[in-house]
Amino acid sequence: MMRRGSHWALAFMSLLLWRQSATIEVPNDPKILADLKQPPTITKQSVKDYIVDPRDNIIIECEAKGNPVPTFSWRRNGKFFNTVKDLRVTMRKRSGTLEIGFRNGGRPEDYEGEYQCFATNDHGVAMSNKILLRVSKAPLWPKEVLEPVVVSEGSSLVLPCNPPPGLPPPFTFWMSSMMIPIRQDKRVSMGLNGDMYFSNVVAQDAQNDYSCNARFLFTHTIQQKNPFTLKVLTNDPYNDTSYNDSDPYGGRKVAESTPTFLTPSGSESSKMVLRDQQLLLECIAAGLPTPAIKWFKKGGDLPAQKVKFENYNKTMKIVAVSEEDTGEYVCMATNHLGSIRHSIFVQVKAAPYWLDKPTNLVLAPEANGRLVCRANGNPKPSIRWLVNGIPINSSLPDPSRQLMGDTIIFRSVQMGSSAVYQCNASNQHGYLLANAFVSVIDMRPRILGPKNQLIKVIENNRTFLDCPFFGSPIPDLRWFKNGQGSGLDGGHYRAYVNGSLEIQRARAQDEGTYTCVASSILGMAENQVRLEVKEPSRIVGAPEHQSAIRGSTARFDCKVKFDPSLAATVTWTKDDKPIHLGWRLRKDEESLTVPNVNEGDEGTYTCTVETEIDRDSASARLTVLEEASLNPSLSSALPPDLPDPPMDLELSDPAARSVRLTWIPGNDHRSPVTEFLVQFVEDRWEPGRWQDLATYPGDLNSVILQLAPFVNYQFRVIAINQVGRSAASRPSPQYQTSSAAPDVIPRGLRGWGSQKDNMEITWEPLLDLEKNGPNLHYAVWWRRKDSDAEWSNVTTTGTKHVVHNTQTYVAYEMKIQARNDLGAGPESNVVIGHSGEDRPTGAPTELRLSKVDSTKANVHWKPVKQESVRGEFKEYRLHYWREASHVPALVFSKENKTKGFYTTVAEPSGILSDLVPFSRYKMFMVVANNGYQGPPSNTVEFSTKEGVPDAPSFFRIKRRGLDSIHLEWDKPLEPNGLLIGYQLKYQTANGSREGRPRVETFLPNVTEFTLRLPDRSSRYNFYLSALTQVGAGEVFAEESPFFGNEENFTDATGLAYIDQVDIATQGWFIGLMCAIALIILILLIVCFIKRSRGGKYPVRDKKDLPLDSVDHKDPDGSFEYQNQNKNSSDEDNKPLQGSQTSLEGNVKESDDSLVDYGEGGDGQFNEDGSFIGQYTVKKDKDETEGNESSEATSPVNAIYSLA
Repeated sequence: MMRRGSHWALAFMSLLLWRQSATIEVPNDPKILADLKQPPTITKQSVKDYIVDPRDNIIIECEAKGNPVPTFSWRRNGKFFNTVKDLRVTMRKRSGTLEIGFRNGGRPEDYEGEYQCFATNDHGVAMSNKILLRVSKAPLWPKEVLEPVVVSEGSSLVLPCNPPPGLPPPFTFWMSSMMIPIRQDKRVSMGLNGDMYFSNVVAQDAQNDYSCNARFLFTHTIQQKNPFTLKVLTNDPYNDTSYNDSDPYGGRKVAESTPTFLTPSGSESSKMVLRDQQLLLECIAAGLPTPAIKWFKKGGDLPAQKVKFENYNKTMKIVAVSEEDTGEYVCMATNHLGSIRHSIFVQVKAAPYWLDKPTNLVLAPEANGRLVCRANGNPKPSIRWLVNGIPINSSLPDPSRQLMGDTIIFRSVQMGSSAVYQCNASNQHGYLLANAFVSVIDMRPRILGPKNQLIKVIENNRTFLDCPFFGSPIPDLRWFKNGQGSGLDGGHYRAYVNGSLEIQRARAQDEGTYTCVASSILGMAENQVRLEVKEPSRIVGAPEHQSAIRGSTARFDCKVKFDPSLAATVTWTKDDKPIHLGWRLRKDEESLTVPNVNEGDEGTYTCTVETEIDRDSASARLTVLEEASLNPSLSSALPPDLPDPPMDLELSDPAARSVRLTWIPGNDHRSPVTEFLVQFVEDRWEPGRWQDLATYPGDLNSVILQLAPFVNYQFRVIAINQVGRSAASRPSPQYQTSSAAPDVIPRGLRGWGSQKDNMEITWEPLLDLEKNGPNLHYAVWWRRKDSDAEWSNVTTTGTKHVVHNTQTYVAYEMKIQARNDLGAGPESNVVIGHSGEDRPTGAPTELRLSKVDSTKANVHWKPVKQESVRGEFKEYRLHYWREASHVPALVFSKENKTKGFYTTVAEPSGILSDLVPFSRYKMFMVVANNGYQGPPSNTVEFSTKEGVPDAPSFFRIKRRGLDSIHLEWDKPLEPNGLLIGYQLKYQTANGSREGRPRVETFLPNVTEFTLRLPDRSSRYNFYLSALTQVGAGEVFAEESPFFGNEENFTDATGLAYIDQVDIATQGWFIGLMCAIALIILILLIVCFIKRSRGGKYPVRDKKDLPLDSVDHKDPDGSFEYQNQNKNSSDEDNKPLQGSQTSLEGNVKESDDSLVDYGEGGDGQFNEDGSFIGQYTVKKDKDETEGNESSEATSPVNAIYSLA
């Protein structure tokens, strides 16, 4: 327990020391690098397994850098290799590269063995990998006599190849004696071991020249085995004409057979493969008909992104094997008679690969640091440390050093502690070796930037004063102003650790001389920066928008103010294009004058004042107006029209590359001409095609045309106004320019590699009008960048030249020149191109994650060295895929996704987003150039946190009863966590009014709910979401559908019922009632008007008549008027206005008659028809009954009856 406790205490102390460490970053400054003493570093070495061609000299590479320059020594087979005594061995100057020559005899095989290079200087020893040198071998095929092979038709056959063991192994293939490849198909194919397999033999296979050939890569030789003679026994004579692919046996009966495996043998086998290598599995079957081969993996799917089937499905290849590819693979051979299977158990092992590769450590005296060496593999590799090539346990003790497994802790290092440490990680499948030096340096402080800088800044602007510095130990840096006071840091000053001083808002009082002082125990250094604060440049009198009549003068004012100690320029632009000042436009210090304004002058004019440190601008628009017409009525009656074409084109003032063109403008038709377009046609390159040459203002009719040499021109002119273009003028006479040398440099010069060992130089051809003469061709030069080599060149008429046999991604300088029979044009500037790219060799290391939440994570890694990219760095490409979900039984896609990060910083990082919550991911990273991506980094596995779920996969209202709504839903497609239930919010929604929301919660296994409706006429809005521990997820909103007054529904039991809705709440019923009420109101108004107007009542005539001697008084007290004069006038017997006549012709009183109102009501009628007493008339029963039907049809009576 005490030892365990001390171990943890030591680990804690080591961590504390590491946090207090001060690693120094050495700047890439030539002066500092020249003075900096550093241990050696291996920069180039041969590969571990090095096979050489015996016909060439042997070159074993070893190069290193350091200060002082290192010296080199070699060990061969673990012993010192004295290169001086061996006359065939030479070592290159300032390098450890060995060159072994055999011009004076000797055998390359005598130098086979294991070599290791050591680079040494005063501060340490660096060592290379162990390089196993072997000489390529191409042994002859053993002599043998091959008996003819006799086989029955339909049987299987294997022709063995058994090539001689070469180094490296030869590439085998089968051919006939005529050097024609043996045809291979589903039935006949070559196996991975080189043997030729026949699933079943047909008569056509009989021939006497089956030859296996072996091609040896290094010697470029092909050796041929003695040919096999194959004889096929058939039951019936063979007829060539009867053979076809669908019936290879020509109709003869051949016994069919079930599948059997030719290779591998047995029902199962095993295979071991190393990580990142390719896995090749092979199954070749015999049988008739020819069996089909299928592959699958037990307990999982084949890796679709990495698997490839070859040799007619007989070979399965998996590239970049990883530990996930371990398992049982099954191949199945099938024909219509049956099937057979073979299991191959694949085991993936791994040679060591880096997790944390140690890196160089630069420390100051008394500083702390650490070296970390972590590797993984299968089996787990062992870690062994060396210092200066000696096992650390056997080296001299260093009190500042402490070994803790895969980490070395340094505390309070001293000047003598510099050394090169080697980390060796090895297992039975290979090893890794990394050199990392610890350099303890002391150096007086130095200022790296330019001396005595002058910084000019605008008042109130933010500015930085830079003072880069270096020293060991790291100096303290302080800023002073005008050599007085304490250090500047605070207020509106802020000092940064990199030496910069920020002034947040520069003011006039901030002017002065600032001094930065870097100091340490070894001394101090200082530098001065002069700061000048200037007034801003401003436009104090900005131009204003103007409208000017055509032909008048417009003037824009622009008054500026700027710091008097700065030089300022004032420029004008129109529509963001420079204004060409000439005979018409005039500019003075504070204005721009536009005389004789025309439509071409309309636009936005901008005034800009600019100094070396700032600028200001202001704009105004000029609008051109037409002149007032002398005859407004005539002008308004005739609209503007297209102008007439120009006339009488003339050429004058001929020159080598110009000519004057003059024309007479046509009628502008009430819309002034704004510009003239000059076009040309030539008869050499594109005869008959008119092309635009130039445009000119509408107030010009004579211009000088700038022309190209070696062209036969003809011109025409088109007038343009606001309505549009005129027709073209008649062509001018032809004009021929003389030839000249090219004066244009070919554009688009570019160098790039289409293959890793070439560079294609391409450019754009000169335009036809740029050739200037006959026989155009191009001269191209190129050479390696930063070299003193002579320029290589070529002359071609094309637009491409390919440079072959280049090194991978090497920078080249290029230039080009166009030439013709008249001479050479100007040379282009030097352009940098690159040869082809190759697959990167380095992989990002220490891939890790931080701040992983539900949908994103921060990714960190160690970058690769630039030289390992072997091309233009494009991005770090992260491959990631969803390996599993923490939600049980969830179905998901394992699609491999990628994300690129472009960064060149020393500690790169990025954000990986769009992750699915509550899932397990795997990822690895590669570096990519434009054409390839490199080997993968370490694979990282991580899990995202639980998140809120997606919306339920569906949510619908399945049925609605008399007083209920039934809801159904299903779980989300992506729960993003463990579902704990569902939350349903709902509220009534009638029109724009919403009721109080209500909430229901359900367990995760509940996916339906029946809502009882307190009000059957109400509609509801529903909001459903799933729940996890994190919270509620995306809401699925639905609205209950609208149902009519009565609709049939069927519930789950199949019973039908009718849903009744309260009619009084329905919109259609309310509308109908409103319409009826409106009609009744209109009828009442009509009746009231008629009544107030009245009819013709014969009351006045009848009141003077004597009453009958006997009053016919009814028992109810009413009286009946009777006309005593039977021959009274027709007028008295006419129907009243508005009365109706019965079918018998009887006259009925008016609907307005008082009879209708005479049922005992009290009242007084005056002589004008008003009530004066109780006149009650009782109709005869027959009359009343006879008129019932007609009264009932009157709408007025109906209304009164209702009353």
